[in-house]
Amino acid sequence: MSIIAGQGDAARSLKLLWTAAGGERRSPGPKPALTVEAVVAAAVEVADEGGLAALSMRAVAERLGRSSMALYTYVPGKAELVDLMYDRAHAELPGSYPLDAGWRAAATAWAADLRALYLRHPWLLQVSYARPVLGPCEQGVLEALAGILFATGLPADTLRAAASSLFDLVRGAARTRAEARLATATTGVADAEWWAERSARLGEVAPDFADRFPLSVRLSAEDAGGGAPASWEERMDATHAAGLALLLDGVEAAAGAPPGGVSPR
Repeated sequence: MSIIAGQGDAARSLKLLWTAAGGERRSPGPKPALTVEAVVAAAVEVADEGGLAALSMRAVAERLGRSSMALYTYVPGKAELVDLMYDRAHAELPGSYPLDAGWRAAATAWAADLRALYLRHPWLLQVSYARPVLGPCEQGVLEALAGILFATGLPADTLRAAASSLFDLVRGAARTRAEARLATATTGVADAEWWAERSARLGEVAPDFADRFPLSVRLSAEDAGGGAPASWEERMDATHAAGLALLLDGVEAAAGAPPGGVSPR
């Protein structure tokens, strides 16, 4: 189930989000034992290892060798902590992309980086982006994409649709890949083994499957080019790449260039 972001106190969350890393306001006296950044970094480690189900103020405190109460000095609660984690994770992405090879190459690189981020931190996919956290790092990802898309010369209303579609495509592809990994880790059964057994059983209980669903079978047919079958992860990667290419073909066509042709710079 997705977690809705932005459920914490708005004033405190936004203040924490927009405080520069390492720039927490210091009071006169001894240097504090912890910082907001240290708390967020520890929380990200907890979520990387066990997902958001494993995240609690207590779990983060234990990782830092502190009491739960000590954390509340820096972060008001779990809701605000999730917002901070989500935003800070996006700081791993570049703030901009060069357009030397054209906007399409830059968009492809942006999509690859975002998908890789989701796969490094799959718990990000558990945070719904129906309501953004409105932090600087999350906003920076959109700003980088906008810098790429405006190079097409298309109007903002068209580019809003393109940006939304790109986010949806990348997030959906990453979710499928992450859930495939989770399925293997949870069940101990690899995808190929699972599909092989189910396909065999399906052939027994529904011998007329291909006749009843010929178009579905056609969609899932092996590549006519032959060769050794790819792994399931490689197939998912290839499907994502093909879907991204189709989407960018559409943007390219809207910008007046033939699909697959030379992109305007």
